[in-house]
Amino acid sequence: MLSIIEQIKQGKLWDFHGGIHPAENKDLSNKSPIVNAGIPQELVLPLKQHIGSKGDIIVAVGDKVQKGQPLTQGDIAMCVPVHAPTSGTITAIEQRTTAHPSGLSDLCIVIAPDQQDTWCDKTTYADYEDRDPAELIDAIRLNGIAGLGGAGFPTARKLQGGLGNVDILIINAAECEPYITADDRLMRDYAEEVIEGVRILRHIISPKLTIIGIEDNKPEAIKALEQHVKEDDNILIRVVPTKYPSGSSKQLVKILTGREVPSQSRSTSVGVIMQNVGTAFAIKRAIIDGEPLIERVVTLTGEAFKERGNVFAMLGTPIAYLLDKFGYKADKKHPRVIIGGSLMGFTLPHSNVPITKMTNCILAPKRKELPLHTYEMACIRCSACADVCPSSLLPQQLQWYAKDQNYEKCEEYNLQDCIECGACAYVCPSEIPLVQYYRQAKAEIWARSQDEINAERARQRFEAKQARMDRDKAERENRFKKAAETRREEMAKTGGDDAVAAAIARVKAKQAAAQNEKPEVKPAVAAAIAAAKAKQAASAQGATSETLPDNSEMAKLREERKRQARERKAEKEAGESTTSASSNDSKKDAVAAAIARAKAKKEAQQAESESNSGTSVETSEADPKKAAVAAAVARAKARKAAQQGEAQSEVTSESAAETEAIDPKKAAVAAAVARAKARKAAQQAEAQSEVTSEPAAETEAVDPKKAAVAAAVARAKARKAAQQAEAQSETTSEPAAETEAVDPKKAAVAAAVARAKARKAAQQAEAQSESTSEPVAETEAIDPKKAAVAAAVARAKARKAAQQAEAQSEVTPEPVAETEAVDPKKAAVAAAVARAKARKAAQQAAKEQQNIEED
Repeated sequence: MLSIIEQIKQGKLWDFHGGIHPAENKDLSNKSPIVNAGIPQELVLPLKQHIGSKGDIIVAVGDKVQKGQPLTQGDIAMCVPVHAPTSGTITAIEQRTTAHPSGLSDLCIVIAPDQQDTWCDKTTYADYEDRDPAELIDAIRLNGIAGLGGAGFPTARKLQGGLGNVDILIINAAECEPYITADDRLMRDYAEEVIEGVRILRHIISPKLTIIGIEDNKPEAIKALEQHVKEDDNILIRVVPTKYPSGSSKQLVKILTGREVPSQSRSTSVGVIMQNVGTAFAIKRAIIDGEPLIERVVTLTGEAFKERGNVFAMLGTPIAYLLDKFGYKADKKHPRVIIGGSLMGFTLPHSNVPITKMTNCILAPKRKELPLHTYEMACIRCSACADVCPSSLLPQQLQWYAKDQNYEKCEEYNLQDCIECGACAYVCPSEIPLVQYYRQAKAEIWARSQDEINAERARQRFEAKQARMDRDKAERENRFKKAAETRREEMAKTGGDDAVAAAIARVKAKQAAAQNEKPEVKPAVAAAIAAAKAKQAASAQGATSETLPDNSEMAKLREERKRQARERKAEKEAGESTTSASSNDSKKDAVAAAIARAKAKKEAQQAESESNSGTSVETSEADPKKAAVAAAVARAKARKAAQQGEAQSEVTSESAAETEAIDPKKAAVAAAVARAKARKAAQQAEAQSEVTSEPAAETEAVDPKKAAVAAAVARAKARKAAQQAEAQSETTSEPAAETEAVDPKKAAVAAAVARAKARKAAQQAEAQSESTSEPVAETEAIDPKKAAVAAAVARAKARKAAQQAEAQSEVTPEPVAETEAVDPKKAAVAAAVARAKARKAAQQAAKEQQNIEED
């Protein structure tokens, strides 16, 4: 049985599944030799013009470059550099649209040519037969050579993978796609250089057999190649039948060798390596002439071109430059420019896209020459696409899964084996753009696989980091442990103590000392603690006459002062909110006067409380004479504060009377009533303080019964003050009801204020009666001095109730800002309800007082 190589030498050919025979249309551009396209005004060089990764930029904006100078560099086999196609200046490094079906932009280097076309230093390998293949492969990579058949796979990487693994070298000269004639004209015009490039590849690969596969529709190219092939070259020129897509790698391998390339594998897996005719020509220029890949042959075809043919175009040349130079006349209704052939090409978004290493054709058809697809119709399941698929796939199923984004099924049906030849779309009667669905699905699958790869790489990095951290931690622990053991051994040898143990002992000693130290006590807290201790000691020894009094009364007084301060603050805020509703300056003056009165009363109360507290403390420690003097001083201060409050109330009432523009007479009457009530309350408070102070001075020399009588008198005065507060609220609400006929809004506000004041007076009276009854009960069981203190406290409470009643009488009749518009009847009812609530509160306070006295 003959081997594959012997069968090939005997001229045997095989066939592949499917395929089509479209109109070739190659005569439009293969009649004239290749010409030079010239130097444009601007060159745009994308960094990535091949399959793989882009290189690092080694130039900057403003740099002068020469022809053939590298602009990028990379150290890996899948990265090939980009070179300057001509001499000039770097004007920009920016994003520009590239020749890709997506129409997206990429980073590009922009060169402004100087039209001098000055070469840089060249490195040649004329004696390549004496060079090591690895050296030549590296030279091919540094010269930026990638596959020029359209795929753009780095040539150096492909050659490196085929060393020692292949026995057949195939040069692809089929060029099966319609309209494209770049390889045809290259073999006709530069056959000698093409064959020399094949010889260089043979030297690098050292195959058993080299085959040039070419279709039978290129007779001139076949003759040109045969003229330059020698017998000792061991090169076979094999002519194959014209059939699309016989120029695809897997299909051409099947035709020439009969070997099937496995799914998702390359031809090197079956011992075959394939290179394009244009790639062999570029290798010859790089090795023999020292010229990097800076230009390529491009076919300009289509009826829209006036001058059709093939040109040597510099990489980075804008397509718009070629269209203008070779007479492109766009179709008025449907202008189109396609990169590639009619089956595998894609339409450009605009004409400012540059020529790259993978650009082999620019097709500019007219509407009649290459009709546009009208619209996509439903699949009729004719199976024509499956019949012509050269990869023996099921295009119909793949289209359904790709459209449904079921990418797992796409992979299951071997979507990656699709070569995107477009034969299925060509024969589809429903005009379904099948290849577009496949390209989109492939891109999505690739993106997902990259995400998975990145995630796996990140996981591995994380696990490596965790392992490193655990390892470092274990090393530190071992190092510390070893150091501790070494230290203990040294201490044991020298007979000393362990330094670490000593340090721990010192820390524990400091903590114990800190716990034994007493916390810092504030002066007020210290005084309270001292008083409590003194009280306990006095109660244990029998409570002599010089023992300090119980502090419960003082605590109650302090609580009462705090409560009053909070109430005054609430009243002040209520007054401020009421004042904000006023609209003229006279009302603001009245509010300011009320605030002044409140401040005066507050100062008087503070002075009175200070005098009372001082008197109550001193009476327990000093003699009866000093207590009497203190009581007199307190009475004088109370009278002075009452007079100041009266004067302020008179001034305020006058200003309030002036603000009433509706009925001045009623305002004056209300102010007079308020002044009279204030004077009466002041006189009563003064009389109470005088009457109460005399028994307080006498109780120190008399028996406890008199002290009890004084306390009872004080309680009666407190009840009387509560009743007076109730009467004031009633009399105050009546004038308010009268003024409602004049101004209902003011009457409603006045009634609300009266109700609040009445409730407050009742609560204060109740608190006073409760606080007063407790000291009385205590004085009956304790000594006369404590009874005197209780009497002084009762007097202070009575004076305070009188002052509060006076404040209520002053504040209530003042005009308040207008609020809600209420009728007179509702205002009168509200006033009556307020009076009833005030009386009820006073009665409840009296009942509670009675219960306390009976108990």
